[in-house]
Amino acid sequence: MTVLLIIAIVALFGITLWQLSKIFKMSQTSASGSDNQVANDKDNKYNGYLMLAFVIFIYAITIYCFIAYRDFYLPEAASEHGSEYDSLFFITLVVIMITQIITQFLVHYFAYKYKGKEGNRALFLADNDKLEFIWTITPVIVLSGLIFYGLYTWSDIMNINDDDDPLVVEVYAYQFGWIVRYSGEDNTLGKANVRFIEGINTVGIDETDTYAMDDVVARELHLPVDRPVLFKFRSQDVLHSAYMPFFRAQMNVVPGMITQFKFTPTITSEEMRNSEFMVDKVRKLNKIRRERSKELIADGQEGLDTYEFEYYLLCNKICGISHYNMQIKIVVEPQEEFDAWMAKQTEFGKEIASK
Repeated sequence: MTVLLIIAIVALFGITLWQLSKIFKMSQTSASGSDNQVANDKDNKYNGYLMLAFVIFIYAITIYCFIAYRDFYLPEAASEHGSEYDSLFFITLVVIMITQIITQFLVHYFAYKYKGKEGNRALFLADNDKLEFIWTITPVIVLSGLIFYGLYTWSDIMNINDDDDPLVVEVYAYQFGWIVRYSGEDNTLGKANVRFIEGINTVGIDETDTYAMDDVVARELHLPVDRPVLFKFRSQDVLHSAYMPFFRAQMNVVPGMITQFKFTPTITSEEMRNSEFMVDKVRKLNKIRRERSKELIADGQEGLDTYEFEYYLLCNKICGISHYNMQIKIVVEPQEEFDAWMAKQTEFGKEIASK
């Protein structure tokens, strides 16, 4: 806080000196009788060219960023609704980019074309109903189309159909980690409350609820591929956000209430790991890690491990000091492998019976 205060004082002092220098310069101008504050034809021409140069710079840096940072793009969505999400995002991006390119070009080109020139006077146009109608109705139509398309996509994604027989999974957030609770054979989660948290009961399951006895608590999130999954989110302490970028899924996790989100995973962890996109990305990442490891080892520190791809559920809210490392691995696998993994887990009823 002290450092910020010092920086603010220094900045204000610099602004004060700058303003004083302008006042001093204006006083000298008034004494000499000249007014060099008024732009002449040379100044206007120079600034007109600068405006053209700037719009070219904007386009160049935009193209560069799209090319240079393409490694940061996500691969194809690993969920059923992901393609709809990506289509909406792409269409919105295209509309914004076309609008930006046209408007920025016109603004900078007109600044050059209609630059000030001695003897020229600007044409005053009181109004033009036709032009005003065009530039008013066009954004209305475009934005309305995007909004209705977005609402349709959102409703389609968020609509939960019980006829799909989704696997019900609770994701429990706390500072700074995640705990998963499966609904067991009855596919119904037992009641839970943070007041019941004690000992092995890490998510506050109600021990008197018969539906809770077959619930399974785990520290790893396993999902069967091509089966709908209904996530129910709870928070123990502060606001978190469950973020699964490869599945194009995110939902706020709010203390005192249950939020939910449903999607169907379509690409297993193994399939994504062996995809051309991910193989190339992992190769580039490990190259960077090897170079960094050499620097660390030279400084007497431990080198970095080789990176291997996994799906992860992350927290997308700044929830505290260890927010950056709040994550849990997601394993998407065939139904047979998921059933085999579930068979190795211990039901909640058996856990409390053996304590």
